[in-house]
Amino acid sequence: MKIELNDRTALVTASTAGIGLAIAQGLAAAGAQVILNGRSTDSVERARQRLLAAIPDANVLGVAADLSDARGVDALLAGLPGNVDILVNNAGIFGPQDFFETDDATWEQYWQTNVMSGVRLSRALLPAMVDAGWGRVLFISSESARNIPADMIHYGVSKTAQLSLSRGLAKRVAGSGVTVNAVLPGPTLSDGFATMFEEERTRTGKPLEQIGREFVMAHRPASVIQRAATVEEVANMVVYLASPQASATSGAALRVDGGVVDDIV
Repeated sequence: MKIELNDRTALVTASTAGIGLAIAQGLAAAGAQVILNGRSTDSVERARQRLLAAIPDANVLGVAADLSDARGVDALLAGLPGNVDILVNNAGIFGPQDFFETDDATWEQYWQTNVMSGVRLSRALLPAMVDAGWGRVLFISSESARNIPADMIHYGVSKTAQLSLSRGLAKRVAGSGVTVNAVLPGPTLSDGFATMFEEERTRTGKPLEQIGREFVMAHRPASVIQRAATVEEVANMVVYLASPQASATSGAALRVDGGVVDDIV
């Protein structure tokens, strides 16, 4: 299968590192013009240079904007060079906190960042895709959407909401040539994962891959692959769903969780 996204423009939110940057690189490798996004101009430019070092002939732009509120989304939309054919809603925050210690402000922060950023961007960018008869909208959710973690209920709820949003939007644009899907990564060897376990890496000298495997076996024992995924493995699914080859897949929640969610659907 040769995926070609020439003459397509892709916007990947929160794409200066980790899964987002891997998705951006995968789309660029397939020929798409890619628009990076991060909170600061410096982080966006560093990511742009990293991507160009990997793919020297890539067509890469960048827009700095914090998507945790409507003003930030408006700033991103104002910085776009034109229509977007592929929207990857990757912006999100996570962190453990006990339910009884999670106040309204924290719930609102997670809702605005993880859910409303995608709502606002989809509302703004989907109509042009429908008019063109082609488009892709993808929500980067999480296995936590279905396997709600007891120590991150606020996060899990926001990720489940993305599944509802994705399915509903797919039905809203049914028959238009635009597909809308959600991708559910599980434990992944991202920059955020590395930061979370930086102290353990320093203390033990263990490679990140070993720490990831131990984490999965201790906290996600249902995993079929019995290790953490790489960011490239998650990006591969996203690039496929963004491609013409995935034209019959819409309204789906596709897991790249290594089999952590223990069911057959």
